[in-house]
This record gives sequence, structure tokens and C-alpha cells, in this order.
Amino acid sequence: MKICVGLSGGVDSSVAALLLKQQGYDVFAMYMQNWHDIEGTLHGDCEWEEEKFVAEMVARKIGIPFYFIDLSDQYMKRVADYMFDEYAHGRTPNPDVLCNSEIKFDAFLKAAVNLGADYVATGHYCRKEVLQDGTCRILEGCDSNKDQSYFLCRLTQDQLAAAMFPIGELTKPEVRRIARDAGLPSADKKDSQGICFVGKVDLPVFLQQKLKSKEGDVVEVYRSFYEGLPYRPADCGTRTTDNPDSETATIINSDSETAVENLSLPYDYSSLQFETETYRSGKKHVKKTRWKPNPFGAVIGRHEGAQFYTVGQRKGLAIGGHENPLFVLATDTERNIVYVGEGDNHPGLYRKALKINISEIHWIRSELALEPGGCRRCRVRIRYRQALQDAELRMLEEGLYIVFDKPQRAITPGQFAVWYESDGEMTGSGVISA
Repeated sequence: MKICVGLSGGVDSSVAALLLKQQGYDVFAMYMQNWHDIEGTLHGDCEWEEEKFVAEMVARKIGIPFYFIDLSDQYMKRVADYMFDEYAHGRTPNPDVLCNSEIKFDAFLKAAVNLGADYVATGHYCRKEVLQDGTCRILEGCDSNKDQSYFLCRLTQDQLAAAMFPIGELTKPEVRRIARDAGLPSADKKDSQGICFVGKVDLPVFLQQKLKSKEGDVVEVYRSFYEGLPYRPADCGTRTTDNPDSETATIINSDSETAVENLSLPYDYSSLQFETETYRSGKKHVKKTRWKPNPFGAVIGRHEGAQFYTVGQRKGLAIGGHENPLFVLATDTERNIVYVGEGDNHPGLYRKALKINISEIHWIRSELALEPGGCRRCRVRIRYRQALQDAELRMLEEGLYIVFDKPQRAITPGQFAVWYESDGEMTGSGVISA
């Protein structure tokens, strides 16, 4: 059996290759270059020349053939262009998820097969099981601190059938120990950060490669905006504003489809309108303009483009004068407005439910797919490294709704919601539409 290891230069893929070699497989390594442009990247992070050099040394140390492939054109068309388009429309994509489904287990897999590979192995912390009928299950990695199954949430059965994850049963410290004992050059190499195959970036500068800057208003939303305002229509109940994590923060009639639909809607800030007034200042009574007071919010600053911000973001606003940090509550790319709120318990940061459009739902095992009217208890995460949250999947005619037991912070359109069974099996995912 011939196995191609996607050798990245990091310790995880290095140990994956070593273990397969020790187990007697016919192993070869292939390094893929997916990005050339360094504009916006932070120097020293994920520079591909250095990564390739380390990967080649690892292959030489293990004693396996090493190949190089440039997939940058496909990465641009299938991952980067998607990422730029999503940001342009006010959504926050996860390119690492697309990199796995579109590049590593598609373009890279095809190249590996052309070189004779039967399987492609990676250094992901996740596990794969094959049922008697050949159906593949994918489960969380044994190291809960490093589990990377989230990034594989769009893989198909065909892709999983050709995939191997040799370190899924190990913890990170165990992987480091194995690498040190074997004298691998990557043993003490730091984990890569940032966008897959791009590296850590200054996001606004990086996005300005494709998206133009345009100044707009930063609007602070006061807590008074939510007082007396039903969180959703009457059949959904109301939310308290002082403790959004409370079990009683939202009351929902679970039998009402309208309630479920309305719970998933983000707050609408378009009603927040601001007018200016003129006044005279100083001894010379110079005429000036200022915003009229508004009890529900205020224009507090300027930004370089709403598309450069994401829900829940704290850094990068550069606006002072507040006792607590400001967080992005929402962005309006059409009107070029960024809405913010003070404090990490601001009610605008929390929601009870989200929606996934029919076309964006992906079931890893088709036999587990819900039909309209169906529901299932599960555990869900809406971003990488988030602790799994108890929730209910509700399939309606117009989409899949996820209703959480507790309100969730910073539900972000464009990100992936991924759901798991109680035994750790990841069974599906979807792009958050609202």
C-alpha cells in the first residue's frame, strides 16, 4: 500500500510520516505551495521556502522520497477568491475548511494518486473509522485541546475513503516526544498560525489586495436599544439584557416554526438613524456641526471599510473613551457601517439560534440527514476551538436551524457550524447564513 503524506514542515505531519514508515507502508512525501503573494503577511510566519526546506530535511531523515507541487493557481480560484468575495459581502469565511475539501483532499489528492498513492495522510488531530459497509466515520481527535475535526467538516465519503490521520489517537505532547526521540528537524517547531498556507496576516492589509478601503461610521449601540424590545416576536419570548448567559435569557415555544425562524434572525440596526445640528462655539461663535443626541446609540468614530471587520472582533477599532472594551456587533457593507457595543456581555453579542440555507448543508453520512420536520439533539461548535455546545437541529422547508440551550456569543455569518453526536462523531456542517 502506497501512501502520500502531505508534509508541511510542521511536527504533526512529520510524525504522521514517521509512524506510517515505521508501520511498514510504502511512504512518500509531497509538499504543496499554495500561496506566493506576501502582501499583508507578517514576516517570519509560515514562509513557504523555510517550510519546504524543513519538510525536505524531515523526509531525508525518515528516508522517504520527497516531491514538490505548486497548487497556488487552484488555491486562488477555489479558496482565496471565495474568501475575498465573502469578506466583500460582510461575511467571515473560514478558508482553512475550504483548503481541506478543495485542495488537500481534492487537487492534492489527485496529484498524489497520479504518483501512485492509494491514500493521502495528513497531520490532523482527528480519527477515522470504517464501518462494515465501507462508510467512513470521522471523530474528534483524542487530544481535546488540539482536535482539528472542525476543519474537515466538508469532506465527502469519497475523500474520507482515501484519507488517513495517523496521529488522531495521540496528544500533542506525545507527538512532540516522538519527534524528539527520532531526531526530526521539526520536533520543536512552533505551530503555524493564521490562514492555511498563507500564514498570520494583518487582515485589513491582506484584504486590501482585492478590496478597496472606504471610510464609514462606527456606531455604538447602547443597551437602551434593547430595553423593552422583544428579542423576537411575542411567540419567541424575550431576552434579559443583564445576563445573556442565563438559562432563562430566552423562552421559546419549541412547537412553533415561526419562533425558531425568528430566533435565528440577527438584530436589525437599520432603525438607528442620526441627524446633525449646527451650533456656535467659542468667543467668536464659530459655527460647527455635531450629531444630535440619540438615546439608543451614537456615532463614535470612523473606519476604513466595514468589510474589514467581523462580528465579535475587539482589536483594530482604535476608539477610546470607554470603561470596557468595544466589540463589533454587526457590519452593514451596503451602508458601510460598523456597529459596536461596550463590554463582552453586551446583549447584541448574543443569540439563541442560527440558520443554514438548504444549499449550504453538508451531511458526512447521508443516512443521518434530517428530513423537513425532523429534529435531533447534538453538540455544536460555531468556530474552531470553541467548546461543544448542547443544541437541537431543526430541519424546516427553508433551511436547517440550530437552537442552542444557551445563547451563543458572536454568531458570525460565513463561518461553519459543525455538529457532533454524543460519541464524538462529526456528522455534518453548514455555512451560517444568519
